[in-house]
Amino acid sequence: MAMRLDIAIEAVGLRKTYATGSAQVAALRGVDFAVSRGEMVAIMGPSGCGKTTLLNCLSGLDEFDAGEVRIAGTPLRDMSDNERTEYRARHMGFVFQVYNLLPVLSAAENVELPLLVSGVRTGAARKRALAALDAVGLAEWARHRPAEMSGGQRQRVAVARALINNPEIVFADEPTGALDSAAADDIMDLLCELNEDRGQTVVMVTHALEVGERANRIVRMRDGRIEGSGVAYAGAYAPDENRERMVHP
Repeated sequence: MAMRLDIAIEAVGLRKTYATGSAQVAALRGVDFAVSRGEMVAIMGPSGCGKTTLLNCLSGLDEFDAGEVRIAGTPLRDMSDNERTEYRARHMGFVFQVYNLLPVLSAAENVELPLLVSGVRTGAARKRALAALDAVGLAEWARHRPAEMSGGQRQRVAVARALINNPEIVFADEPTGALDSAAADDIMDLLCELNEDRGQTVVMVTHALEVGERANRIVRMRDGRIEGSGVAYAGAYAPDENRERMVHP
């Protein structure tokens, strides 16, 4: 099957099972899923339904048992571990509920770290880190360490780090889960602004409807399957049958 040119991420028949002692837990049960370039999609559903597992499989952070994931038309299975790691570093950004900032480093040092690891020179890395912090409204906090910042500010640093390589795709797992409502609104304002201004594809997992309804589309999961997809509106979501099946095996 030829891939449509406007599809950024595509999963077909995705299956993933975890072994927990003597039990087998089917986290993904044949998921078909696609995201258009520049789209912001929220994956929602009850705890344990497979949301984070799907996100990790789509991004190549986790292996899957069956099916296929294609990023910009390239199957993840065709990449070696090193190629997959390099692809993530160059083309993907990640924002998690836990900020994963190094406490001994300043905001600027945390943001520039991925560049230094990938071989960018110190001066160039610092310049780009400062520009990224400015983009998220933290230019004046570049020298501060995480302990000196609020939760919302720390998450902004994490967003700046995720965007340092100007990735085509940003994966966010409960990006507002550890924040109060005001800080959560700020982070969503920022993600929506970056999505609209830069055209970056955003795929996020969230349990909060007020966060999900900021996306272009909500995808509902239950028991390892996608049970519905629609456009968010006024605290609910409207099923959109025309967009429901973006993948046709």
